[in-house]
Amino acid sequence: MPRKARIDAPGALHHVIVRGIERGKIFRSDSDRQNFLNRLGKLIPETHTDCFAWALIPNHVHLLLRTGSIPVSLLMSRLLTGYALWFNKKYQRHGQLFQNRYKSVLCQEEPYLKELVRYIHLNPLRAGLVDDLTKLDNYPWCGHSFLMHGIRKTKKTKQIWQNVDYIYGLFSAKKGLARARYRIFIEKGIGEDRHSALTGGGLLRSIGGWTALKELREAGLRVKGDERILGDSDFVQNVLKSAKEEFEEKYELKAKGYDFERVVRRVAEVLAMDVAGVMALGKSPQTVKARSLLCFWVHRRLGMTTIEIGRRLSISQSAVSRSSTRGQKIAKEGCFELIA
Repeated sequence: MPRKARIDAPGALHHVIVRGIERGKIFRSDSDRQNFLNRLGKLIPETHTDCFAWALIPNHVHLLLRTGSIPVSLLMSRLLTGYALWFNKKYQRHGQLFQNRYKSVLCQEEPYLKELVRYIHLNPLRAGLVDDLTKLDNYPWCGHSFLMHGIRKTKKTKQIWQNVDYIYGLFSAKKGLARARYRIFIEKGIGEDRHSALTGGGLLRSIGGWTALKELREAGLRVKGDERILGDSDFVQNVLKSAKEEFEEKYELKAKGYDFERVVRRVAEVLAMDVAGVMALGKSPQTVKARSLLCFWVHRRLGMTTIEIGRRLSISQSAVSRSSTRGQKIAKEGCFELIA
């Protein structure tokens, strides 16, 4: 069965899980972990993304992100591609570093945000990387320590990108009281296995699993579930409706004859340049502007993959992602529309 497309939208909350291929380590040293965080810390503000929780385990990563106007797929593509290339070069290895594509579950913020923060931040304790909560309080490779001690700007860790204030606000308007209540909340979660309740499936998990679902159906009640989404039935329905509308827009554009070549011509038209100029290599401001707008429209509006776009333009996937991000800003500032 083909895998389903990712679901995203501005302001969407995502629980992202990245695993090493064949459960292999993706972090072998603290310098590896710091390199990963440096990359993440650069991309979070660039993509206007909020990061509420994170944990680095030797063979996997958990992130809790809320997207801005830039899709989570662009952030993750740049993060994972760059880190994998660096890791392979450092350790003189070849091939995939990560297991297939990362998992991303779109989550309903209420009531799941606090539960997800707790689940993610207890991962190092569950994995045996620390012995108890006191040691977790000071563990540098998990967002919990920065919630316990505030933003620490040391030479080793410059954690200015984690949105600790938003999480404090879930517990109290006063930081000291919020921190104390947060720790109590975390401590209550020790020993609980909440994984099965926080991994997607729409309403299925929250209503008590398959047995409860069967009872509801026998009573004539229907619920909507989707493994890409964590939330109640109405939330799942609304997300799927939005995703369908996005899909239908792509289908409509293609039905009207909008393919790569058609978009190239449209970019040339709105920027008053010739087609060859749009496709030209080089770093002149006009060329960069044209290719950025092109990448945005064919990737975000037509749904072309970064691999295919990169092949056509002779640039890397990460370059396509960066160009697409620039292109969105260019389209907004210039009031450029794909459809004339």
